[in-house]
Amino acid sequence: MIHRGEHGEMVVLVDRLDRPIGVAPKLAVHRDGHLHRAVSVLLFDDVGRVLLQRRAAAKYHSALLWSNTCCGHPRPHEPPREAAQRRLREEMGISSCRLEFAGWFAYRAEVTETLVEHEVDHVYVGRWSGTPRPDPREVAAWQWRTLDDLAHGLAHSPADHTAWLPKVLAHLGLTTSGARRR
Repeated sequence: MIHRGEHGEMVVLVDRLDRPIGVAPKLAVHRDGHLHRAVSVLLFDDVGRVLLQRRAAAKYHSALLWSNTCCGHPRPHEPPREAAQRRLREEMGISSCRLEFAGWFAYRAEVTETLVEHEVDHVYVGRWSGTPRPDPREVAAWQWRTLDDLAHGLAHSPADHTAWLPKVLAHLGLTTSGARRR
């Protein structure tokens, strides 16, 4: 069941401690910069590469930018873990991956002159090897990348990546060299 309001999908508004305080239309929340709940997923293969997606051209923001494996928003009354699994299935066509919760963090990023990502982002990681079957309405391309290659891309071409990708990597303790912080 899709939860849609007058202006599209509904998202969960939260306070800085991730306590729900209401719901609002996704587009309005991104336009007005209200703090809301999100999920981000990063999948790693057996040799430590990360699965990235290039967002579809039809996305209303951050179109054609490289990002984490998948992301999205929990629906009202949907636990974040279920939302992460749902988005992994909807975006990348992956339904057989166990996800581990890696904590949450809050951030704010201006993604356009009129759209803001102001989120409490619940981060999930998993180990998976295979060939995803992404929905072309969601994903334009995908690739497995080493953390060093990703760090190089973020350092030299940050405009090719979503605003939240470096924040998710930092939350996971990944440095610009791709190695975990000690």
